[in-house]
Amino acid sequence: MTLPTVAVVICAYTQQRWGDLQAAVESAKRQPEATEVVVVIDHEPELLLRAAARWPELRVVPNTEDRGLSGARNTGVALAESDVVAFLDDDAAADPDWLMHLVEALDLPDVVGVGGRAIPSWPDATGAGPFPDELLWIVGCSYTGLPTEAGDVRNVIGSSMAFRRDVLLAAGGFRSGIGRVGNQPLGCEETELCIRIAQMRPESRIRYEPRSTVSHRVSPDRVSMRYVRRRSYYEGISKAVLSRRVGARDSLSSEGTYLTRVLPGALLRELGALGRGGGTRALAIVTSVAATVTGYAVGRTLGTVVVRTAAPAPARERVVV
Repeated sequence: MTLPTVAVVICAYTQQRWGDLQAAVESAKRQPEATEVVVVIDHEPELLLRAAARWPELRVVPNTEDRGLSGARNTGVALAESDVVAFLDDDAAADPDWLMHLVEALDLPDVVGVGGRAIPSWPDATGAGPFPDELLWIVGCSYTGLPTEAGDVRNVIGSSMAFRRDVLLAAGGFRSGIGRVGNQPLGCEETELCIRIAQMRPESRIRYEPRSTVSHRVSPDRVSMRYVRRRSYYEGISKAVLSRRVGARDSLSSEGTYLTRVLPGALLRELGALGRGGGTRALAIVTSVAATVTGYAVGRTLGTVVVRTAAPAPARERVVV
């Protein structure tokens, strides 16, 4: 059997994560299955020069599409020469067998995409902050409510995932106007892609493989109730954009169980642990739900769109209602 060639694409946008980016790239280079590693710099010329000097043996390239994670990922896909394209966040470090498990999952019949497990690496000074395990999606990590064993899922988590390159190209890649730009905490671009692939190819399967693990660093600014509220609000806006693009039925098919079963159970558990930190975690759950619902209502009612520009200055990106 001929093993597929695999490109690992890592996208970066700020020098503030330079240490994290180095850890991510080096962990990708250590993967035996990696045929090539592509580092895409998102409209940050100084970071591009710095990264190119640090890894002259790798393909370090600028994002040639719209500013943002979707455009950077598409740039990597276009330049990759491999059968499979895996994506690793610039603040995530992969376990030694991370890529092996992703590639093995893609060898199953009709599987076109696979996602792994992301474990949070908390800041030493702050710890986990207000996050119960059910809210770990807020910091881009695997959360309670996901399958505990390998199986088919609707969508993957973006910090650790892989797709067949021909399927990515046929689907049109990641869509701009829905995902993260700089530190603006929008999301759902991976969800939108997975749903679009399923609509285009109903026989295809998206897989979750928890043995494929990365350590995802959580920066201190994300360990606060303020970030819970902000990230959840923008998640609601992202879901509203997603529902307009792929339909409410598909875009919210997994959220119903999460909202009606997973979170209520978590809230009851935390209320029962008042005095042992449960009050803070219970407040985080209520805050997250309220902010997400508000963001979704704003997005659906007022038609919120996210304006992207290719300019590197964050001031040029804004949310328009």
